[in-house]
Order: sequence, then C-alpha cells, then structure tokens
Amino acid sequence: MKRFQLLLLLFVSAISVCAQQRVRLNDNWQFMRQDLGGIWEAVRGVEPGSPESVPLWENVTLPHCVNAVDGVHPDLNYYQGPSWYRTRLKVSNPYENGRTLLHFEGAGQKTSVFVYTTEVKTHVGGYDEWTADITEAVEAFKKTDICRELFNGEVPVSIRTDNSRDLEMIPSDLSDFNIYGGLYRYVNLVYAPALSIEKVFAFAEVDKTGKNARLQVKARFYNPDQVSSAEAEVKLLDQMGRIVRKERLKVNIEGGSLSLTDWRLKNPLIWSTDRPVLYTVEVSIHSSNGEYKHAEKVGFRHFEFIEKGPFMLNGKRLLLKGTHRHEDHAGVAAAMTEDMIRTEMKMMKDMGVNFIRLGHYQQSRIALDLCDSLGILVWEEIPWCRGGLGGDVYKEQARRMLTNMIEQHYNHPSIIIWGLGNENDWPGDFSQFDKEKIRAFMKELNDFSHKLDNSRKTAIRRCDFCSDIVDVYSPSIWAGWYRGVYTEYKKVSEAEFKKYKHFLHVEWGGDSHARRHSENPDNALMKVQAAGEADERAGDASLYGGSTRVSKDGDWSESYICNLVDWHLKEQETMPWLTGTAQWPFKDFSTPVRPDNPVPYMNQKGVVERDFTKKEVFYVYQSYWTDKPMAHIYGHSWPVRWGEAGEDKMIKVYSNCDEAELFLNGKSQGVKKRNSQDFPAAGLRWNLKFIAGENHVRVVARKGKVTVEDSIRFQYQTAKWSAPARMTLTKIEDKDGIQTFEAKIVDENNVPCLDARNWVRFSLAGDGELIEHQGTSWGSSFLQMYNGRAIIRVKSTKGGYVVVAKSEGIPTVSINL
Repeated sequence: MKRFQLLLLLFVSAISVCAQQRVRLNDNWQFMRQDLGGIWEAVRGVEPGSPESVPLWENVTLPHCVNAVDGVHPDLNYYQGPSWYRTRLKVSNPYENGRTLLHFEGAGQKTSVFVYTTEVKTHVGGYDEWTADITEAVEAFKKTDICRELFNGEVPVSIRTDNSRDLEMIPSDLSDFNIYGGLYRYVNLVYAPALSIEKVFAFAEVDKTGKNARLQVKARFYNPDQVSSAEAEVKLLDQMGRIVRKERLKVNIEGGSLSLTDWRLKNPLIWSTDRPVLYTVEVSIHSSNGEYKHAEKVGFRHFEFIEKGPFMLNGKRLLLKGTHRHEDHAGVAAAMTEDMIRTEMKMMKDMGVNFIRLGHYQQSRIALDLCDSLGILVWEEIPWCRGGLGGDVYKEQARRMLTNMIEQHYNHPSIIIWGLGNENDWPGDFSQFDKEKIRAFMKELNDFSHKLDNSRKTAIRRCDFCSDIVDVYSPSIWAGWYRGVYTEYKKVSEAEFKKYKHFLHVEWGGDSHARRHSENPDNALMKVQAAGEADERAGDASLYGGSTRVSKDGDWSESYICNLVDWHLKEQETMPWLTGTAQWPFKDFSTPVRPDNPVPYMNQKGVVERDFTKKEVFYVYQSYWTDKPMAHIYGHSWPVRWGEAGEDKMIKVYSNCDEAELFLNGKSQGVKKRNSQDFPAAGLRWNLKFIAGENHVRVVARKGKVTVEDSIRFQYQTAKWSAPARMTLTKIEDKDGIQTFEAKIVDENNVPCLDARNWVRFSLAGDGELIEHQGTSWGSSFLQMYNGRAIIRVKSTKGGYVVVAKSEGIPTVSINL
C-alpha cells in the first residue's frame, strides 16, 4: 500500500500559505456505508476471509460522498445514516513539542475522529471547517506494543460520519437539496509548532474615491502549552510579491484575538469584479518553539446598497448579475474536487456572472478563493433552511455555524452579504410554528452577525415576517414559472422593491429538461392568469393540483426557459433602481423532494446540467452579460424540427455582437442588427422556410473588427404523427470505450413522435455497465423523453451485453452487442 509522503513547506492552495507541513490525505482510505458495533471493529487485526473481516470495507479516495450516486437513484431514498472511513498514517512531527492536527474542510453531518480506540474529537455541522488535535492520542499509541507489532509503527485513524435525519439540526430535511454524508471535502494532516496561528483576521477597506485605505490585522493563536511571549511580524505584499509595508512587534500571548496592526494606506490598487486585485497579508510568529507563518489574500474595495436604489461598488453603480451554487456534481455528489470547482467557477465567469449566492450553507474555501481571484461578489449563508425553529440544541448549532462561517471567510473581499436563513416561513418539522419566536431568533442572529462583522450586510430570502430585521431582503418572485407570466416580471419586481429599504432579487428562472425543445414554447402562457405574486409555497412547486402555472402545465422545454430568461435580462437593462438579481441555480442539482421531475430527484433549473453540459440558456446570459464577441444559434441539441411544408419557422441567434448575417443552406438570409429591447433574441431572429430533410444554418456575427461564427445541422420533419405505438433502440456512437444508445418513440407508421414525453427505463445484461444515476439527460436509466427520444451510454468490456428499453404501454425493445 502506498503510504503518505509529507512534503516540507507544501503551501495551502490560493489564500493560506503556512510554514508548517501540510498534506492532503486523499489516498489509502477504506469506507463502509453502515455503522459498526464499535470502534474496535475498525482497528482489530484480522486476516482476510476470517469471520472478523466482515462487514467488508471498500477502497476509496477523498473527497468522497456517501451519497455519490444514490441521491438520484430513481427507485430509492438516498442513504441517511452512519458510515465509516479508516486509514493509517505515518506520523513524524518535525517540531519539538509540536502539534499534529487533522484539518477538515467540511464533513457531513456529525463527525467523530478516533486514533486507534481513542475518540479525540466530535463535530456537528456539515459545512464549516474544523480541526482535531490528535497529538496526545498519537504519542500515546506510538508507545504501545500494538503500534509496533500490528501496525508497523503507523497510526490507525478512523472517522465516523453520520447524516441521519435529525429535527434538531440544520438544515432541515424538508430543504430542496440533499443533506449529504461523508468526507466530501479535503482532509489535511498538519504539523505545527507548539505556538501557532489559528486564524488571521485582516480587515481591508477603502473609501469610495479609492484614495484612502485602512488595513487592520488581528490574530488568534493556538497555544495549548501556554507560551507567554513571542515576536510577530506582519507584511503586506502586492500582487507581484513586493513588500508594501511591514512591522515587527513583541506580543504577549494571553488567549483570544490580539490586534497586531492598524495601517493607513494611500491609493491602493482596488479590487473590483472587472479587475480583482489581491494583496497578501503575511503574519509570522517567532518563539522558542520555532517559527510559524500564515498568509491571507485581501482586497481593497468599497460597496454600498443605496436606500431604495441600486448597488454601488467603488463609488459606481454595478448591476449584480448573479447565479447560485450548490456543491453537487454528477457521479460524486458533494465530493467535488478542486479541479471540478475551478471548472464550475470559471464557467460562471465566462457566462458573465459577477455575483453569486452560495446556497444554502457555508461552502468550500476553494470556491471562495476563486470568487476573490475571478471577481465574483458573494452572498454566503448558514443552513437555517425551512422547517421552523427547534430548541436550544438547534439554535446553538445555528449560532456556532454563523460564527464559524464569518470567522473562516472573514478575509474574502468577494463577500458582501452574510445570509441568515432561507424560506424560514416554511413549517413542517415541529408541532408548533411560532412566527414571533422565529422573529426573535432572526433578530438575535442579525445582531450577532453585525457584532462579529459590522462591515458586511445581512440578508434572508423569502420570509416576509422577518423582512424588516435584516439589511437586505429578497422576496419570492418567480414570474412565468410558479405563478403568472414572465412579462409581469418588471411590474412585480417594482412593487416588491417599494416595500423594502434594500431590495435584491435572488432566485428566479424555471426548470428545463435538457435536450427538450418546442416549436411553440409559450403555449402554456395562454392558460395562465396574469396574477400578482409568484410563490413556490402552497403547493406551487408541486406537479399536481392547484392553479394553472407554467411549472405544472408548461412543457419544461429549453425553448421556453430561453424566452423567459431573454425577457428578464432585457427588462433588467431598463431598471436603473435595481441592485441586481441571481437566477436559480447555475447547475442542476439533486434533491429528495422532487421525485417526479423528468429526471427524478433533480432540480432542473440549472443553466448547465449536473455534469457541466451547457444548456441553450447559457448563451442567452452570455449574450447580455459578456463583452467578448460570441454568437450561438439556438438548437444545438435539437436534431429534428417539425412543421408544415413551406411554413415560416424562427431561427434565433444569441449574440453580443452589433450585427449578424444568417445563411440557410448556403444562401444569405440578410443582416440583422442587435437591439437588446427587441424581444426575442435582441432582434437577431429570422423567419425562414426549411426544406424537408437536412438543413444547414450558419451565422456570421461582427463586433467591431472581430468576426465570430456558429453553425448547426438538423432535420425538418413535415410528416405528422399519431399516437405513440412502438419504440426503436439504436447505437448512435462508439467512442473511447463508451457506446451511446438512443431510444425513440414512433407511431404505427414509424413516424417519430416529436412531442412524446413517455417515461423510459433502460437496463443492461451482460458484461457492459450502464452509465446511470448521474442526474443528467444522458446519464439516467429512468427519465422522461425529450422530443420522443432519450439517450443512455454504456461502458463496454470485452464481453457482450444486451441493452433494454421499456416504456409503459409500448412493446419493450432491446439491442444485442
């Protein structure tokens, strides 16, 4: 077994560079998804095949989520319960009297750490960072004969995680996201001297002119041996690593936080969403026990929410163009790697995002570092989400998680808002729902947040009876989805804006089943009453019963969502009082409360699918929010369009260019100029007559001297279809060991039924493996068809296999390979 190799002076990613040794413990873990009878079962020496070797462990790497695939299993509730991880560490602390620590960047939801059979730490809360000091337990174990004889000098570490349902914990299991279990963020082994720095608090501010800046630096020390005095040095480094200012001072270590510097600076480089300039604050502590260094990134910026007005950054109006993020991804659930997180955040920036609400919990330090470096402003919140208000244990967890979130992410210049709750008007977890008690606790959290950090605003989304408590409020507005029509968006928003001192609209948009398209996407709007407030309560989020609404009665097509978003974005350009908005969410994510969606257990409101596959709506945002020239013809995932022979059909181009010329089957259809207020597609649309069979569309768009192009090919079907009668199953691709199969619904005359939404279930027998439980339109073994078709992929082996497709009321089909 490969053992951990500790690297001297391995720096922590992005913001924290420490002179102590640190390594991510990614490899050599074993996992068991159930409880043990006790810690002894994890560490007793057993031979393979002996009765004591059962239950069996599996080898895994970190980060690892207990619910990597079962969160979107169409037929099961996802696992909620205890699980175990174990490994062995070669511990060799280079510091005399040093401390050996395990640093957890997040683990869900209740976690216990054991060294051999000794429990050294427990933690409650799935999203904040925490540290287990294993020094004494390690040293005691290394002195035993068992360490030498059974473990060859290595130290067995076992970790129990538990995401069992618990009404006295936040977030509520009524929340619209899975409460995951496991070691789903990185775990680090850290060596530190006896005196080290636990946290650095660096408060950087600048006035709105950008000329006068201030930097206050405080430190909290980790000092279990009660070292009394030391010498500290503080440096401020610019983005090139040059020293801007430094100070050396003697300090008395008396516990708690200690103020180190309070500097005034002139004309610093300013952090902004367009030019996110970061400085480095480096603090070192020197004592008889050695030297310890810690570094944090900071940025000088000034922001302001104008009362009854817009948002200002560094003295200028900035329209917040936002989205949301859950830590959730196909095949791994919450266990996103650093590369995955970086890919996601860069995709957001490429879409034009300058603001993000992190829903609905403290997220990975990696995501916050990227917001700092990419220039994305942040609303981050604690997971007090739905269900009501519990007792003392519940409230203490909320206080603790608020404290940890603010302290651990205090230095990030990207953060402008601390969120205190989400949908706290949603009852269900307790027999009593007392609005006054919820108000009282919300006020307590609001006051506590300002005490911990008076430089940021507080906010909540959708709890009207608490709207007056926080600094910034977001009511529920889902025009054109849960209620009303999307053309009401501006009117409804303005009415809500007038009610609150500081209004910010987070959560809007709607679901779209990726690869589903419509020739008449707004058809459902003719049935919907234009009606006031949009609200996902009172059953509006349900697919059953209640009033007519697009979320229930619409087609869930990408075509409709593109129109809805197109309208919202054009209107936002005409709302000078608007602080900004954040569509919900960037990426489709899994949820236990939506089993009946076209991809079961998926919230499908994302701009991209759960595996980063872009939906068409991604390019609508890009056409309004970005400057780099782009052009995208709607319909890249729409292989067959339909209509009458000679009927005019619309081609839409989403582009930020000044003008575009469209070509159909090689012939120019004319040049159109972009006008953002000309809906849809900002005037870049052409009504054309397709030929039966294959059509080729190409666009050439120009912005100044820059030219960009895009093209698509599709079939145009004029044959009309009747009721679905049978299904076909065809292999459509074979690449890199992956075969792709497509099931199609046809009528009795073999005409494809292009509006069919039948449910289809794929299965496999033989030596291949279905790529399923991904929560995507082409990685789910049970899903609703899109335009009478559905795709599944198979990992092949050297043997043969049979793929089967079943749909209720239609003969089952199979293909033998």
